[in-house]
Amino acid sequence: MKVAVIGAGWAGCAAAVEATWLGHQATVFEAARTAGGRARRLDVAFNGEIICLDNGQHILIGAYSETLKLMADMGVDISQTLHRMPLTMQFPNGNGLKLPNLPAPLDALVGIALARGWSWGDKLSLLSTAAQWHLNKFQCAPQQSVADVCSNISLRVMASLIEPLCVSALNTPVDRASGQVFLQVLRDSLFAVSGGSNLLLPKTDLSALLPDAALAWVASNGGSVQLGCRVDSIALQQETSWHLTDASDALLGEFDSVILACPPLEAARLARSTDLPCSAWLDSAEDLHYEAIATVYAHAPGAQLAQPMLALPSNSHQPAQFVFDRGQLGGPAGLLAFVVSVSQQSSTELAAQVVAQAADQLGFHHMAVLQTVIEKRATFACTPDLRRPAAQVVPGLLACGDYIDGPYPATIEGAVRSGLQAAALIGKF
Repeated sequence: MKVAVIGAGWAGCAAAVEATWLGHQATVFEAARTAGGRARRLDVAFNGEIICLDNGQHILIGAYSETLKLMADMGVDISQTLHRMPLTMQFPNGNGLKLPNLPAPLDALVGIALARGWSWGDKLSLLSTAAQWHLNKFQCAPQQSVADVCSNISLRVMASLIEPLCVSALNTPVDRASGQVFLQVLRDSLFAVSGGSNLLLPKTDLSALLPDAALAWVASNGGSVQLGCRVDSIALQQETSWHLTDASDALLGEFDSVILACPPLEAARLARSTDLPCSAWLDSAEDLHYEAIATVYAHAPGAQLAQPMLALPSNSHQPAQFVFDRGQLGGPAGLLAFVVSVSQQSSTELAAQVVAQAADQLGFHHMAVLQTVIEKRATFACTPDLRRPAAQVVPGLLACGDYIDGPYPATIEGAVRSGLQAAALIGKF
């Protein structure tokens, strides 16, 4: 079948590759000139030259099985492009959790026992709660929040582990974040397979990490890739042929099936342009709420962190929850990336706050901000009992993206899995 994939983010790339594997002919349309969606390459001026960074600092984890398999299938050398380290949630003073390199779940048990800055009461509160999660098979009531399922954990462990984990995985504060989705993430990363909790920090730009290779593979296997090409509307002709047009109403092609791999509001706009009955899907896509993520790139001459990533104590005046040493990840020495999840400030305010935070918490007193990137709709708010859109909009029209109904929050793995799912549904309805 001839399949149009609208959007070349990680979900769209996965969908196009899988569709091609299944014997279909995929054509990818992407409005931007760079593939990757919300995890893509960004060119930034540094010391008189242009360097490749990203539109936001991302990490992967060892439990991202489908993403890692797809990267390997596309010929990406994972050992060269990702820095693997055991899960570490340590702060500049060395306090916090650092898992040893042991099989799961022994790594978590030993890591908790050896965590610095925690009393035995703190550790026992986490261990006893984790045991209860196991007994409940990592299930909770749909309306429960992360704060609810962690109510017996000490305040110190909440502040130094649960809250940073929650905002990094779900990008939603613990009192508003889905307890069930959080438990699913914990189960699959910490307790399911050895190495599942490992942090995988990119050592190359995010477009090169998968999207570029995926699109090149699709193009070399009978597909087509059109970057800088925005689809303005889609229409079903004679119940079998989907026509895609641009803003000038010029026909971009005729297809047997269409996969909407664009952000939910854009997907809803295109679905609405069909004039087909899909009101329930439109309601669920348009009712999603969003959280922003900001990344502040800065340079501090001679700066080097104790490890490639550190957690930071955060508050309303010192908002960054994490800092990454890009110099240890293949970038220029002294280049840092500060991440602010659930960001609400302006770029100017964020930059000033992060500079002050770096001076106070890291001792970097001569840090210059290179660029502040704010993704206002970085993720959907992963709240309890959330109704997310299904993969099928109407017969022949599918959707993929990290917002599509599934067990995971808005993550790269969720995006990839949704793309694979959409491709597998081609021609099934």
